[in-house]
Amino acid sequence: MGAAFVVTLREAFEAALILGIVYTYLDKIGGRAYYRYATAGGALGLLASIGAGVAVSFLSGPLLDLGPDVVRTVVVFAAVVLLTWHGWWMRQHARSIKGNVQRRIEQARLTRRLWIIGLIGFTGVFREGAETILFLWGLLTQATSAAAGVAGGTLGVATAALLGWAIFHGGRRLSLRRFFTVTSAILLFVSAGLFSTGVGQLQGLGVLPQSYALWDTSFLLSDRSLVGAFLNGLLGYRARPSALELGAYVTYVLGAGLLLFGNALVPARRRSGPRPDVARP
Repeated sequence: MGAAFVVTLREAFEAALILGIVYTYLDKIGGRAYYRYATAGGALGLLASIGAGVAVSFLSGPLLDLGPDVVRTVVVFAAVVLLTWHGWWMRQHARSIKGNVQRRIEQARLTRRLWIIGLIGFTGVFREGAETILFLWGLLTQATSAAAGVAGGTLGVATAALLGWAIFHGGRRLSLRRFFTVTSAILLFVSAGLFSTGVGQLQGLGVLPQSYALWDTSFLLSDRSLVGAFLNGLLGYRARPSALELGAYVTYVLGAGLLLFGNALVPARRRSGPRPDVARP
């Protein structure tokens, strides 16, 4: 439930943020009459996301003939790749999103191609919705309770909608930079848990060699209990991790952590390059 909440909170908030930028800029340039284009695009994006979820559910039936474990493993690793790429992309381009959206709106207004405004709303919502479907599908493959995952996802969407409404109705105290930094850090551990799960499934399929559990903390906290399942989805907790699972978890955290937050570890002076020598009199 915890991982589903964080994933849907992050994705739904990004969609709300894009729509909020569109509405705010249209209001700034006196274009409230164009709100309907953004609203229609966002609504169509939501419907398309739901349709994609239904399509995935139907397509998963024939795919399961290949073997449920094989399909789950592929989905898990696909979710890890997409989560990692998405986190990196947002860290690189988050600051430029607002400017890009505003330029596209201005172009649409000047050329009278107002359907572009609707397209911005559609792509913003549909992209985040489609990504959420894959992320949740990957998370549900390791969840002990699908109902808890659905509840966490629903709560995440509701919270994102509330945050989006608050930001664009005067409540601007939330630091977007801090929000994305914190959620990126949490998703780093969510992805690490998924990666570790995928490695464990490869062991079960015989692709990787089996290994004994390094420890067993089931007597303290089973990963099938309510709290254990929550920590399993959010942080990748394992009561009986194998050496390969633990190694995969640590390797991913170090590698992806360096990819996502490496720039933050480099002093600003080094990132900006050496200072030019100043000629002294």
